[in-house]
Amino acid sequence: MGIMDLFRRRPIQVGSHETRASGTGYTAQIVAARESWFAGQSGMAELSSTVQSCVSLWEGALAASDVIGTDMLDRRTMALAGRSLALRGEFVALITGDGIVPASDWDISTRNGIPRAYRIGIAEAGGGRSETVLAGEVLHFRIGSDAVTPWTGTAPLSRSGLSASLLHEIETALRDVFRDAPIGSQIVHLPDSSADDMAEMRAAFKGRRGSTLVIEGVAQSTAAGMNPQLGQKPDQLSPDLQKAMHVEALGAAQDAVALAFGVLPSMLNRSATGPAVREGQRHLAVWQIQPMADLMAEETSAKLGASVKIDVMRNLQAFDTGGRARALKTIIDAMALAKEAGVDPAAALTMVDWGKE
Repeated sequence: MGIMDLFRRRPIQVGSHETRASGTGYTAQIVAARESWFAGQSGMAELSSTVQSCVSLWEGALAASDVIGTDMLDRRTMALAGRSLALRGEFVALITGDGIVPASDWDISTRNGIPRAYRIGIAEAGGGRSETVLAGEVLHFRIGSDAVTPWTGTAPLSRSGLSASLLHEIETALRDVFRDAPIGSQIVHLPDSSADDMAEMRAAFKGRRGSTLVIEGVAQSTAAGMNPQLGQKPDQLSPDLQKAMHVEALGAAQDAVALAFGVLPSMLNRSATGPAVREGQRHLAVWQIQPMADLMAEETSAKLGASVKIDVMRNLQAFDTGGRARALKTIIDAMALAKEAGVDPAAALTMVDWGKE
């Protein structure tokens, strides 16, 4: 059986044609269908600055990480992996003699839920190419996998589609309001005049955003007494956004999306201080980026046959320096006291689960 037989969905008869759905064509229809694939899984909130800020944090954290045990995961590849994991939930790259080559799209053949072969598309200037390779020749990083499809990953926005949709709708609504609503415009009441004079007056203000757009004769809006302009004032056409509570709704949506990426909402607060930013950075590195880096290191070690370690904590300084120093001093003092008392320091560390065994 050849490697291409791994992707056959049905037996192929002699003289028959095999029909496949391929993402490496160049027609306009396929390009349009793959637009959301390149932009992300949800195709909505990725364009917001909140999501792109979180994606940049992932990208920068992995690019600044220490990769120990291999030279193939350079900083450029780590940055590409971080962005792909944030927007698509997975990253696939071909292992070659020249290094790691990222794949633009791929198809997988599995057995027992474990990938055994890949048909990947490699992006090239002037048109890409497709290759079929075994699983051992491919690095496949994925996050958010479930038991139904353990060979695929899911992006944070796909796992929080409701919050992403809310953020998308709020920002779209605000964009439409500021684009189309007559903000700053007003209706001014003037004494009645001839139809030509009123039309000429309206035309003088037409199209001036933020200016007077409509002029109304006071005879239509008052009883037209001895002083028809008495008590009249301009009527504002600007929408009252305060009643819609758009600030609160937008802030809640931004906080929910940031939490999906492991970013504490306090980091997005304009009044955040240094300690709050450091704690947010530490939380992001400890509970989001470092576990993801450990999964990447495990996959790389299995495919390259070498022990690979990816450390995000050191370069990001995502640890309590003062606390570590105090803890080290306490440990040293305790070991010195144990030695003076005739207690084996290694045995003492083992009793508090700090020993190797």
